Amino acid sequence: MEEYGKILIIATPIFLVLIIIEKLYGIYKKNDTAPLIDSVSSISSGITNSVKDVLGLSLTFISYEWMVSKIALYHLEANIFSYCIAFIVIDFYGYWSHRWAHQINLFWNKHAIHHSSEEFNLACALRQPIASLVNLFTFLLIPAALLGVPATVIAITLPLHLFLQFWYHTKHINKMGFLEYILVTPSHHRVHHAINPEYLDKNHSQIFIFWDKLFGTFQAELDDVPPVFGITRPAQTWNPIRINFQHLTLLIKDAWRAENWKDKFTIWFKPTGWRPENFEEKYPVTKIENVFAFNKYGTQNSKKLIYWSVTQMLITLLFVTYLFDNIAKIGLPSIFIYGFFILITIYSYSELMDKSKYAVFWEALRFSIATGIIMYYGDWFGLNNILPYTNYIILIYLALSFLATIYFVNIDFKNYQNQPVNS
Repeated sequence: MEEYGKILIIATPIFLVLIIIEKLYGIYKKNDTAPLIDSVSSISSGITNSVKDVLGLSLTFISYEWMVSKIALYHLEANIFSYCIAFIVIDFYGYWSHRWAHQINLFWNKHAIHHSSEEFNLACALRQPIASLVNLFTFLLIPAALLGVPATVIAITLPLHLFLQFWYHTKHINKMGFLEYILVTPSHHRVHHAINPEYLDKNHSQIFIFWDKLFGTFQAELDDVPPVFGITRPAQTWNPIRINFQHLTLLIKDAWRAENWKDKFTIWFKPTGWRPENFEEKYPVTKIENVFAFNKYGTQNSKKLIYWSVTQMLITLLFVTYLFDNIAKIGLPSIFIYGFFILITIYSYSELMDKSKYAVFWEALRFSIATGIIMYYGDWFGLNNILPYTNYIILIYLALSFLATIYFVNIDFKNYQNQPVNS
């Protein structure tokens, strides 16, 4: 946990700088593909995922380390050769786990968040799941285990492999010549994120595009079919925590409503989007039928709300950085209390971004939790030892945040009605 937290402290500012560069470049080219409020939702999703991972809130039924101990035919050293093998095997593992996430109802729940943005930009790469609490696909790493690739090599290569998928989430890079035949490029991944019928469930590869060509899921970006992004059952919220469980909630409801016991069981393993017969008529959900004729969610916002949301996200990043840098010092179970505060924080300000009146409740809850933490521990998890008066700084910030939430819900949202504004 602690090591991964340190890695994220280094990676996060790099990602933020690249996101800002993309934003400025888009403004310069008069083709801004990164609305601020969409980017705030995406980065907030990345925060929730990183907090979940750093706190170790996931379960692996079969660990890679156990597989190596049981089935290894050789025992490789941690060298360039073993890292190369690990990278290729992880990419194979990534292709199939990614493909199954698109093709099986239950597994789509953990992946829908990544596709939920109706934009395509670097920030949306950070839309990663908190719903993936169980890892079922470790068996796909069997080739590496047979060769005896050390578990430490896999542990280092996995986050590196994930971070290398960041750069191709952009509309500003066109086709890249001969690299299109080797690597996943922005053009390939635009196809993957598109909801056009021509593009659905294509290009599942993560680094090397040849997996799609080998297993029959490749589709080139067509000049006459511009990709339209999002999910066919649109999320219609900026709240990343709610998005993470929308599909699961629908599955539970449909399984409960189903009269046929076979449907109650098989719905989980049917193709993504499958529902029992006549359910689309009996229990309709919003679905995009014409990808060129739908309104993107939440595009009308006051500049005050947009800039306040950006501010909240940046302050949350400061809280998260302190957590990641002091995991051992904060210790158990305090790190879980801290993580819970971060999740409530994101839930609160993203509800405000949705213009929900319940944002006042969530902000009041956040204020109460933080006050309780400071009263119980005497300070903010040891931060007073580094920066005096942080108790007062945090409480003043939270009080102002609560008052700002009341202002937005009771004044700004009522005064600002459907006026288009650039974000």
